[in-house]
This record gives sequence, structure tokens and C-alpha cells, in this order.
Amino acid sequence: MIDTWLTETFDLSVPVVGAPMAGPGEGRLAAAVSAAGGLGMVGVGAARSPGWVREQAEVAAAGGAPYGVGLMAWALERDAGQLDAVLEVRPDLVAVSFGGFEPYVDLLRAAGLRVAVQAGTVAEALRAARAGADVVVARGAEGGGHGRDAVGTLPLLQAVLDAVEVPVLAAGGIGTARGLAAVLAAGAAGAWVGTALLTTHEAASTPAARQRLLAADETATAYGRVFDVAQRLAWPPEFGGRALRNAYFDRWQHRLDELATDDAAARELTEAQAAQDHDTAYVYAGQGAGLLREERSVAEVLADLAGAEALLRRF
Repeated sequence: MIDTWLTETFDLSVPVVGAPMAGPGEGRLAAAVSAAGGLGMVGVGAARSPGWVREQAEVAAAGGAPYGVGLMAWALERDAGQLDAVLEVRPDLVAVSFGGFEPYVDLLRAAGLRVAVQAGTVAEALRAARAGADVVVARGAEGGGHGRDAVGTLPLLQAVLDAVEVPVLAAGGIGTARGLAAVLAAGAAGAWVGTALLTTHEAASTPAARQRLLAADETATAYGRVFDVAQRLAWPPEFGGRALRNAYFDRWQHRLDELATDDAAARELTEAQAAQDHDTAYVYAGQGAGLLREERSVAEVLADLAGAEALLRRF
């Protein structure tokens, strides 16, 4: 068993956190990751109600293993109800990222909760450490979903490890035992893994999205703000999203100002999402999508990641 700050703090057998993915990352996925020896996280989208947070936290906690919840700072600035729900359910770890996270870190720490912050630059990691985060997540540009597109995982991880004294997790492109071994060897306390879980039985991914993911290679993703602009979401512009490239993204990626006022294009995306038409609808995923081969259980994915221990023993 690999012993790190992460495994010792949360009594894990695998130094892996299941990334809090809004959409696929509901309570069932979080519970499965925790049951398999990692730390599962519930991903809370901006539109989710406090009641939804409580319900999914109950599912995640049902097995008695540690779990976490991921929040977005920019969404809390508009409505703090999600934060109130998290303070009520008291998960073992709360991630709060993307925007002005400092006051929320302070509130959560004052309530006795452990806090993680995702950082896409060294400056952001230093902000997180100064704010009192228990752990910083060095999230590289390879990662799926939202974040910065500034620095790749390994360059960022090395720099953040040198810059902060708190534990650091690595995120972005880590989908196999080899990837986990690499970041552990560099000094990370563990990996923050999302894309590798998207085609598990327990993820709330649609059948059509799973088919697209399994057909993808490492070049199949693109980074940008197309899907956020089309949905009129208030994501800060520095945090775009990495998703599987499709015809809708290609049509609009250089026409964001036009897209922001095109109601027909917005309706087209909404209707395509409901119909699971992924020539238009989005599937958020990182460059690790090329490592996906088949639908598996979370337990199988975590067991494979645990093979990092054997790889590290070779050296």
C-alpha cells in the first residue's frame, strides 16, 4: 500500500480522489470510488439546489467511507445555498475552486472541514495556500471539464510542489497506474482523477456519451468557452472547458460574441443535449479519453490505478 498524506488523512488504500464532475459525478459514483479505496467526490453544478446537494451527499455517505463535495466559487457568489448544505452534511473534504475562493475556504476551515482548491498556475496555488487550503490540486491543461489552459500537468506539478508547503494532488491526464506512479514519484500526495471514471458503470454518463468517449483518441478534445457561452453560463472567462471536439464547437469557437446573442444556436445546443446528439451536445473530458477502452466498474479502475505501487517498486 502506498502511504501519502492523502491515504493517511482519509484512511484510503489508493491515493486517488475522484474528481467532482458536475453531471457524471453524482453520489453513486462518489460512493463507488470511496468503496474501492479512493476518495469519491460529488460534483455540484451551478444550478443544483441545496436539496440536491443533501440528497447526493446522503448517497455518497451511505457506505460509511469518507467522501467529498466539489463547489464552484463563482456560483457561490450568486447563491450561497449550496455552501449552507455542505456545512450541514459535513463531508470529509470540500473542494472550492474557480473564482474568489478565499472567503469560502475561511468559512469551511472555521467549521472544521478540510478544504481543497484547484489551481491552474503557481500564482493560484500560492493564493490557495495563503487562504488556508489543506491541499492544493495542481490541475493541468490536459484535464477535462473546466479549468485553466495555461500549463500542462507535469510542469505545473513540479512548480507547485516547489512553491507551497501544503500537500499537493496532481490532476489532468492521469488515467492509468503509469500516470499515478509518475505524479507520486514527483512528490504528489495523490491524483485527482476524472476522465478515467466517465465510462464506469456507476457514472451518470449517458449511453451516447460513453460511445463517444470510447471512440475517442488522445487528440479528440478541444478547449474553449463555446458551450458555456451558448448556455449563457456565468463562468469567469479564464476558466474554459475541455470537451470532446464536435461540429458545434468547430462552428462557433471563433465566433463567441455572435454566439452570445444567437438564441437559435442556444436552443440548438439545449435540444441536442436532451436528444444526446453529440455532434452538437458536449461531452466534457480530458486528454486521458484516449486511454478509455471499455466500460468497467469503478472498482476495476481503482484496482488498475493501485498498480502504481508495483511500478514504483521497480525503481
